[in-house]
Amino acid sequence: MDDELGKHLDAVGPRMRALRTQRHLTLADASAATGISVSTLSRLESGQRRPTLELLLPIARLYRLPLEELIDAPATGDPRIHIKPVVRDWGTVLPLTRRPGGLQAFKMVLPGSNRAQVPDLQVHEGYDWIYVLNGRLRLVLGQDDFVMSPGEVAEFDTRTPHWFASAGKEPVEFLTLFGHQGERIHVRARPKH
Repeated sequence: MDDELGKHLDAVGPRMRALRTQRHLTLADASAATGISVSTLSRLESGQRRPTLELLLPIARLYRLPLEELIDAPATGDPRIHIKPVVRDWGTVLPLTRRPGGLQAFKMVLPGSNRAQVPDLQVHEGYDWIYVLNGRLRLVLGQDDFVMSPGEVAEFDTRTPHWFASAGKEPVEFLTLFGHQGERIHVRARPKH
């Protein structure tokens, strides 16, 4: 086996243990979710057993990671990220981050509408930051109703009742950064006025 491949496979065990502990899972939890025995998982994590594709696939599914990220595969020379859009009846979401947990980035495209839309306000844990790229976004935050244009930014605690949609007949495109409760966007440099 080539030395570089051996180094990558040897690093999988500690990476698996770190992922499991970050998610507050026991070996028994991971075993129940993957169908891999506790002893096999323990040997994989300690480096006493080399991972096989048959073992890595359910583990990657458990941690919601691409297989190449789980094994920290070397770059193939193609730096492009191949985004898979998620299409729903209300719009399209393009995930821009691939790591579970922490700050998540998305590009969203919401269709325009000829009809007046009635807001269905939602509440959940987290913090959201929105930047409008194209079109106009209607954002309802509690009792406030805003229409945002390209280049405008909003940030809010998602425990505030909120809803958004295109503000007219044209679609709206925007970037959103979503973090867990307490995670806010930190701006390090501000333009001079």
